[in-house]
Amino acid sequence: MKNKLIKKNLFSFLIKLIIWTIVFMLLLSLLIIFINYSDFQWVYDFSPKLYYFIKYTVISKYGDWLWIIAIIIWFGGVVVISYFLIKKVFYYVNTISKASEDLLNKDIEYIELPNELEDLQIKMNHLKRETMKNERLAKENEQKKNDLIVYLAHDLKTPLTSMIGYLSLLDEIKDMPKKQREKYINISLNKSYRLEDLINELFDIARFNSENIILEKEDINLGLMLDQIIDDFYPILNENNKKIIFENKNKIIIYGDSDKLARVFSNLIKNAINYSTDSFITIEIQSNNNFVTIIISNKGKKIPQEKLNKIFEKFYRVDSSRTSKTGGSGLGLAIAKEIVELHDGSIEAFSDDEYTKFSVKLPIKNID
Repeated sequence: MKNKLIKKNLFSFLIKLIIWTIVFMLLLSLLIIFINYSDFQWVYDFSPKLYYFIKYTVISKYGDWLWIIAIIIWFGGVVVISYFLIKKVFYYVNTISKASEDLLNKDIEYIELPNELEDLQIKMNHLKRETMKNERLAKENEQKKNDLIVYLAHDLKTPLTSMIGYLSLLDEIKDMPKKQREKYINISLNKSYRLEDLINELFDIARFNSENIILEKEDINLGLMLDQIIDDFYPILNENNKKIIFENKNKIIIYGDSDKLARVFSNLIKNAINYSTDSFITIEIQSNNNFVTIIISNKGKKIPQEKLNKIFEKFYRVDSSRTSKTGGSGLGLAIAKEIVELHDGSIEAFSDDEYTKFSVKLPIKNID
């Protein structure tokens, strides 16, 4: 952009200099020709004394010097023209310098430049809007992150306190009935799982802010990967009396990072299990020659449109209750979106009164 702008204005400067120089030279040449070859009758009619002065003093005595004088005047004119044009260039430089400072000035919403710099004005105002938008989003994300860390730190105490309480009872009461002992052990185990989830969420926050996602791509059998992920959820599905319906008809090969994509689908399936109000969760695969679309659907409470628009933002949680079992760090979908887009794909969410659906679109390497 800078090179184009410099070339454009330098070219404009040179063109103006050449035009003004030629015009000035032509006018001066016409004036000299006029002086040398005119009979000055109109001067005589106006003033005979002036006529004799021009005819017999100026032209007779200094006629041979007129061209030299003209060249000197022409050179001086070029210098004057160049001065004013260069002055204008420095005016542009100062204007751009001030506009650059205004980019960081929060009190100024719109930058104005001369008409000749309209292209730069449009780009600088676009940059200013994007900068202000990014700054606002960064502050919002930082506030969300800080609030979330406070909430998670507070929530860590609840399962930890319960675990300590039940384990203390188990340690103190040596002859506790077997049934009651098993109950306390089971409660402590569940609380430890919840504690692990909360700690993992804290690690997710730290990793997301300090690391870029780097892909290690390979050929992936999409159907086989989804089958393996579904098998991993069997204990949770069984515990919640839910089932995933998935028909793996075609062998579809995609080129991507299997671990990262598994994280995407695991997150979407986990959300479907947590928020589903029905026993069944469906996974569909739709494909054409170039792309495959994986749709994960569950029946559940409708997500309002205003929340659906923010669902892939960092640290945003649809369920804002920090004590909710399903309330996570708000990073899962944001990370999923980043991973999918790094695979040249897209992810979308849809929700109505009956179903909530997440659609992941990825490029296909080949299909059988």
